[in-house]
Amino acid sequence: MTQKRCPTCQRLYQGDARFCPRDGTALVDVPDAAGAAAPAAGAAEAPASTTQIRMAVKPKPTGTDPAKTIRDQIVDGRYKVLKKLGEGGMSYVYEAADISTNEHVAVKIMTPKLAQDKTAADRLRREAGLAMRLKHPNVCPIFRLGETAEGLIYLVMPLLRGELLSDKEVREGALSLAVGVPLMRQVCEGLQYAHDLQIVHRDLKPENIFVEPQEGGALRAVVMDFGLAKEKKAEPGMAKLTATGIILGTPEFMSPEQIRGKILDGRSDIYALGLVAFEMFTTKLPFEGKTSQDLMIARLRGQPVPLRRSRPDLNFSPAFEKALMKAIETEPGDRYQSALEFAKALEDAAAGGDAGGGIAGKLKSLF
Repeated sequence: MTQKRCPTCQRLYQGDARFCPRDGTALVDVPDAAGAAAPAAGAAEAPASTTQIRMAVKPKPTGTDPAKTIRDQIVDGRYKVLKKLGEGGMSYVYEAADISTNEHVAVKIMTPKLAQDKTAADRLRREAGLAMRLKHPNVCPIFRLGETAEGLIYLVMPLLRGELLSDKEVREGALSLAVGVPLMRQVCEGLQYAHDLQIVHRDLKPENIFVEPQEGGALRAVVMDFGLAKEKKAEPGMAKLTATGIILGTPEFMSPEQIRGKILDGRSDIYALGLVAFEMFTTKLPFEGKTSQDLMIARLRGQPVPLRRSRPDLNFSPAFEKALMKAIETEPGDRYQSALEFAKALEDAAAGGDAGGGIAGKLKSLF
C-alpha cells in the first residue's frame, strides 16, 4: 500500500491521505529502491487513532450546498453532527459528538467554494497547521484538520459555552472597565503567546473573541480563528498564497500597514485590539466614514476621534484615554511593542481612575 510522509513531523501515513492531520503539511510519497512507495527504514508508524485525511470523492452537482446539509451525518467516520451553531462567509459551524469518546466539539465546515479554490485551500491547510501549535487557555486550539468524503475541508475545535464579544456588546452595550480590562488582559496574554511563536493573527475583531463564563462569575476571553494566522518569518513561497484567495482581515479593524499591504508583525494585532477595546468601552469606532473605504482612508491619515470625545458621558480619565489611544497610533513604532505592555498600560491607567463604576477597587482585587 502506498505510504506517505509528513516533511514536518516525519510521521508515515497509508492510503490516500494528502495532508498531515497533525500540522496540515502536504504529504510526500516515500519511494523504495524500485521507485514504488514504501515505508522508510526505521520510521515510526502513525498511531492507529490518527484520523487520515481522505482524497475527496466529488459528488455530482445537486444544486444543494453539502456544507448546509451535513446535520446528522458522521464526518470522517468520527464526528456525528448534531446541530448548526452559526455560519459566516467562508464556513458553517456545527456542534458534533466524537463517537469514540462522546465528547462534544465544534466542527467548522468550509464552504465548497473555498475547498475548490486550490490556492486558498492550500493556504488554509498550512495556516491551520500553524494554529494547531497554539496551546494556551486564552487561545482556541484546532484539534484536527480534515476533509469530508464530499471534498469539504473541516476543522475540529473545542466546544465553548458562552457568547462572542460582539454579541455581548450588542446585548449589554458599552462594557465597564471592571469587566472589559480583565478581558483585554486575557486577550493580550493569548496574543503574546502566539507572537512569541512568531504567529500574527491578522484578523482580530469582536467576532473573533469568545467570552466564556467560569465558576464564581469570572469571564474567560478566548481568541478564535487563528486560521488566518501567519508566521512572521514565513518562507518567500508563501507570498502568493497570502496575496490571493480569501480576503485577509476585516476592513474595519485593519492596521494602516495591513491596508497598505506591508509586512506585518505583532504590533498590527495590537492596533486591531486597540480598536476592539475602543468599541468595547464606547460602542463606537474611533474613525468615521460612510463606507469601509472611507474608514480605511481615515486610518491611513491617522485622525481618530479621541476616546473621551466619543463618549463624554462615560467619564474616562485622561490617563486611560492616553493608554488606549497609544495602541492605535498610525506608525507601529509609536504603539506598544508587545501585547503584555498594552495590557499593563490599560490596567495601570484604569486602576488610577474611577471610570466605569468603582474600577479602582475592583481591579486591585482582581490583580
